Amino acid sequence: MNPELIKDCVHCGFCLPACPTYALWGEEMDSPRGRIHLMMQHVEGTPLTPEMAGHFDACLGCMACVTACPSGVRYDVLIESTRAEVERVHPRSRADRAFRALVFGLFPYPRRLRALRLPLKLSERLRPRVLPLLARIDPRLAAMADLAPPVAPRIRLPHRVEARGERRAVVGMLTGCVQAEFFPKVNAATARVLALEGCDVVIPPAQGCCGALSVHSGRAEEAARFARRTIETFERAGVDTVIVNAAGCGSSTKEYAELLAGDPDWAARARALRFLDFAEFLAELGPAAERHPLPITVAYHDACHLAHAQGVRSQPRALLATVPGLRLKEIPDASMCCGSAGTYNLFQPEAARDLGDRKAEQVLTVAADLLVSANPGCTMQIASAARRQGSQIRVAHTAEVLDASLRGLSPAALGHSMRQGRPR
Repeated sequence: MNPELIKDCVHCGFCLPACPTYALWGEEMDSPRGRIHLMMQHVEGTPLTPEMAGHFDACLGCMACVTACPSGVRYDVLIESTRAEVERVHPRSRADRAFRALVFGLFPYPRRLRALRLPLKLSERLRPRVLPLLARIDPRLAAMADLAPPVAPRIRLPHRVEARGERRAVVGMLTGCVQAEFFPKVNAATARVLALEGCDVVIPPAQGCCGALSVHSGRAEEAARFARRTIETFERAGVDTVIVNAAGCGSSTKEYAELLAGDPDWAARARALRFLDFAEFLAELGPAAERHPLPITVAYHDACHLAHAQGVRSQPRALLATVPGLRLKEIPDASMCCGSAGTYNLFQPEAARDLGDRKAEQVLTVAADLLVSANPGCTMQIASAARRQGSQIRVAHTAEVLDASLRGLSPAALGHSMRQGRPR
């Protein structure tokens, strides 16, 4: 916790209406300025109590306060260093340690996620009946089961996808963990769109986790290990620009140099690579491929780690606006987090559920044909909340919408039903 960064906060309160937990509970210590006050107390010698740790754990890390702050307070840096301090000194219960070990021993490892595909497929129809039992055992287990999407068929991507027409760029592509195993169509669409826009796409086959879940949860050493492996992977691939199609991963990879600042050599290697969001890169590259009409009404959801952490808001909307016939609708209170926030909806299921319900209600008022998001966690979170309200939302990634337009597909080909037991 950097005391100088803490002092940047003038406690003006502009962050309060932007903060999801303050919106839920109205508690000062569950607002950004309240948490910064607790950070200062700890820096000045107050032991980190269970109550303080609880307020820090309750933060989603959505970074909406960073956008709202007129003083430029680096709350993103502060909360990540604070989470590391919590993990270092705060004794967690045996049940909490076991659940965290399960999450961090599973989600950052694509092969382990792959091993879950068959059990999840077999249990899809049974899951609604099992959820009440899991909720009695541990609400976090119920949240994990409820969020799991229908298992999609695996798609094996080639190691390289050649540009169509004139080659305009050579880029690498980060395939991710959850994205690769549960939303493989998103990666396939991303590679096709990049190729159709004139890019050679290099897809290293032995990719691992980028470290996003770890760094956002205070597991800095683990995150640094994942970061070094990712850097090495794309260095060997011979690319200096890497396209990322998941908001949380994009935020994490852009901060590799800060994460590895203690090792100048690795920090320099991190700075030599450009990690760019899919929409951000295409907006910079400019359109080349022909768009075909796609008569569909779309509601675009701003993933927090894309809009707040990376500042990428206009580019996805501009990309969607290039599709003839597509009508874009804005979701009310779009800047408020949906409650996914990486692993937050697993560790804090009640608060995440309340935020998810709010977001789903707002999405449903738009009455769009399709919800478009740039983060798999948001997709699962909002779809799960909509199911609780008796509704079914068709969801797609920005890359899938553009892919459908470039290939001249029907709107009916777009969107995944996220209803458990009845994938369509």
